[in-house]
Amino acid sequence: MRRPIHFAEQPRRNYLPLALTALAVLTIFACDGSEPEPRTTPSIDDPVVVNDSVVESPVQSGTPSYENVTYEEAESTFTARRYGEATEMFAAYVTRRPANPWGHYMLGLSAWKGGQLSLARESFERAIELDPSHVKSLLNLTRVLLELKEPREASARVLAALELDSTSAEIHRLVGRVQTALGETDAAIESYRAALALDGRDVWAMNNMGLLLIERGRFEEALRPLARAVQLDSTVAVFRNNFGMALERTGHFVAAAESYRAAVSIEPGYAKASASLTRIDGRGDDPNAAPIDVALLADDFVRDVETWRTERVAITEVVTPVPDVETPPQP
Repeated sequence: MRRPIHFAEQPRRNYLPLALTALAVLTIFACDGSEPEPRTTPSIDDPVVVNDSVVESPVQSGTPSYENVTYEEAESTFTARRYGEATEMFAAYVTRRPANPWGHYMLGLSAWKGGQLSLARESFERAIELDPSHVKSLLNLTRVLLELKEPREASARVLAALELDSTSAEIHRLVGRVQTALGETDAAIESYRAALALDGRDVWAMNNMGLLLIERGRFEEALRPLARAVQLDSTVAVFRNNFGMALERTGHFVAAAESYRAAVSIEPGYAKASASLTRIDGRGDDPNAAPIDVALLADDFVRDVETWRTERVAITEVVTPVPDVETPPQP
């Protein structure tokens, strides 16, 4: 039976080999003249719900041939968010340069962002076949599998990434998403704590943790990570909406309305936030609710994160003690 993943179980490792592996990945060139990692590809945020996919119409007859498209041209098209066109360009590119894992990775990324999940899955899997240490493909394949409602398949992929690099906050955060999909709530919270112990400013780990706590009815606990996420980045409508939900469930209706209003201001078409604002706008706070200070909530969460970081260091030192240099090696 597969055990839930706990960050405390990750032993100290010699990270020099991992660092050398990462450097090799970034500088790898296939024998057919393939390019290294894309330079301008934007980072993919890790929201609980990916809501920015763009599905484009199929290319009509008469479209220019991409037979001789370069990696840079296809990458530029992806960066311009023309995902359907980028998918066709990278499909042509990998036909000509099939041994380049980065070409297959970018084909997968373009297809995923364009709503073609099956092609995205196939492309990321091909990139991993060519380079089993291709962490980016492992992570984005995990995200695609979560969208396809295949959390157990996703678990195998994200665990492979974790084995390659246990010091990545992004990987621990994605482990938390997979565990949430599998119903492993406590383990997921531990994974989000691990992510935050590694990166105390990982706002998506804060958001995901807060939303999970809301879904489990732990509304008071959800306030602090969501308050900190909003403090660090007040421009994300999802953070504002989720913080509004936690505030509303704890009887702080005035502050909740302000948070929903901010979400709608950032994203005018945000239906959930708009409906919630309509429901509670003008309502006074629950008389039994204690006064709330958002800045204090965020500061409390900063202290929580520091505690998790200290605990992680202490546990790691216990798991792998530093040897006494005066002790001769054993035969």
